[in-house]
Amino acid sequence: MAWHPDRLARNSIDGGKIIYLIDTGKIVDLRFPTFRFDATAQGKFMLSIAFGQSKYYVDNLSENVKRGLREKLRRGEWPGCAPMGYYNDLVTHTVKPDPEKARFVYKAFELYATGNYSLEELLGEVHRWGLTAKAGKPIFKSCLAKMLRNPFYYGVMVYKGERFEASHPPLITKKLFDRVQEVLVQKAKVVKHGQVKFNFTGLIKCGECGASITAELKKGHIYYRCTKKIKECSQRYLREEALLEQINNAILKVFIDNDIKDKIINRFEELAKEEGKASSLAARQAADKLKEFDEKIERLIDLYIAKEITQEEYQHKKAKLLNEKKDLQERLGEIEKAGGGWLEPAKEFITTCNRAGSVAWQGNPSTKRDFLKILGSNFILKDRTLLFKRAYPYELVAKISPSNDWLPREDSNLGPGGYKCPDITIRLGLYLLPRLYVTGGGCIVSAHFSEYYKIIQRLAQDYPEDSGLP
Repeated sequence: MAWHPDRLARNSIDGGKIIYLIDTGKIVDLRFPTFRFDATAQGKFMLSIAFGQSKYYVDNLSENVKRGLREKLRRGEWPGCAPMGYYNDLVTHTVKPDPEKARFVYKAFELYATGNYSLEELLGEVHRWGLTAKAGKPIFKSCLAKMLRNPFYYGVMVYKGERFEASHPPLITKKLFDRVQEVLVQKAKVVKHGQVKFNFTGLIKCGECGASITAELKKGHIYYRCTKKIKECSQRYLREEALLEQINNAILKVFIDNDIKDKIINRFEELAKEEGKASSLAARQAADKLKEFDEKIERLIDLYIAKEITQEEYQHKKAKLLNEKKDLQERLGEIEKAGGGWLEPAKEFITTCNRAGSVAWQGNPSTKRDFLKILGSNFILKDRTLLFKRAYPYELVAKISPSNDWLPREDSNLGPGGYKCPDITIRLGLYLLPRLYVTGGGCIVSAHFSEYYKIIQRLAQDYPEDSGLP
């Protein structure tokens, strides 16, 4: 006995089974308060119609729900339970940052991005802060790893493999999220139990045969050498102490002391105040570029609806467009905040050069490795000499730096005794500023060469004796 036939079957398989059991006599009778059934041909026909109606109801309801979810995703609204750090606002039916947990989520991303924490260590910090999951339950390692991989926190939602631009406020920037992903990939490499961890393996290649540089511990010293797995190689080993000395010298070539750093940043800020017109133009160009991204996404959706591309191609291309759009939005935010797209990248670059002194003085090889990866790429070891290609514009600083052979002391940021660089401010301003402007704005401001020349002319008026390029 049931209230209605739709209580027994809402799909074709269950409905067919019930009618088959009636045909074979295993079900003799069915009773419903709201539906009359007789075990006759007409009764079974009416019962099958009732089952068909119930299936139609379920299918129609499913389509309506899916359509509603798709519409909500198109508006940038998350259709499910909010992840940790957010909460579901039942009044507006939107997702909002949790006033208590959001700052801890941001702090967790920042700590892990340093590369100095494992998931276990970060989990201990999270528990110490008192951060909990839903209903006050403790956070597990798998939950923390899932959080660190979730693009939801920088404003992109992933629903059934497809990415959507979100309307909720992001807790982190995409730049921070990308740094966390790099650390996750790096720490995912399996290290055998009992194996000694060497700091510079996996970073350097042999300059003769192209094989990887490996390391081994002998008599208390670490030696780096070519694996010689590709072909015969005549390269000899290099002790870690000698390698670290070369690394320190490479790092110190881009060092800028505190006094010079302050002068450069102050000058950059003065110039940025005069860049209102250029930044306004850059912002308009960025806004136009954002519109182009929206149009590309719309065209991509049309191609997918017309079945001219597969679902996999659609999802891959859409994810790429959304990530590029997110990068551009963050750049636009920096332009609006700083008054010019070049200022913040330029200040960050100068600060990084200033930090080179403390990194070279510190005895932490892992910190030196991380800093080396900022400075350049394509690291090779040939004839016991470390060679690499410096990233732009660190190569420019290394070329104009007058200090090639000085050694750091306890407070490297103060510089060694007798270290002088009287004209580096002007030379950096004249030579690096236009390039930093391009680097900071990318495609947004790369066409405004006239602005660069105006800046150079203003600097030349201030310092006519150093107006030439270095």
